[in-house]
Amino acid sequence: MSMTTEPPAPLRSPLRLRLSDRFGSNTLDGGWWPQSRDLGVELLDLVDNFPRERGRIVRALVSPPDWDSPPRQVRVARGWVKTGSFPQDDTHLIVLTTANRERLQLLVVPPSMTQEQGSEALLAAATRGNAHPAGELLEEVADQPATVPGDHWSDDGGHYWGSGGAPSERLEG
Repeated sequence: MSMTTEPPAPLRSPLRLRLSDRFGSNTLDGGWWPQSRDLGVELLDLVDNFPRERGRIVRALVSPPDWDSPPRQVRVARGWVKTGSFPQDDTHLIVLTTANRERLQLLVVPPSMTQEQGSEALLAAATRGNAHPAGELLEEVADQPATVPGDHWSDDGGHYWGSGGAPSERLEG
């Protein structure tokens, strides 16, 4: 009897997701920084690790240039998530629909961004009062020299994670 072994699955970092404290009050409801351009793998990670109190994701609309060959549906722990796409544009958005029909617009941070750029993009996308469309926000972050996000974003001292998000704003430098 021969035994075959599969190579170990690559280690994944924890889900890189930052959500606004209130959905629908800004241009973006938060940001998501996938680890690759494989929508099947990344959407599975997002859906299975999405905060339960925010709702169960049942559909995702994506910007095709962000992904390599996006599938039409993705098998997740609790069933299937249907996927669709915007016209061939470069919006850097994913629009998630929950089981209760709430729609969330999240910035998709390119996996190729540096740690500093990705962290700043996530913070900016979840910032209360942010009015930048996803593409503009990414351009602004990419055009900045390597920085620590806290050096460029001011908050009122609230919590950064969880349901008590800190309102933040870009500091003029």
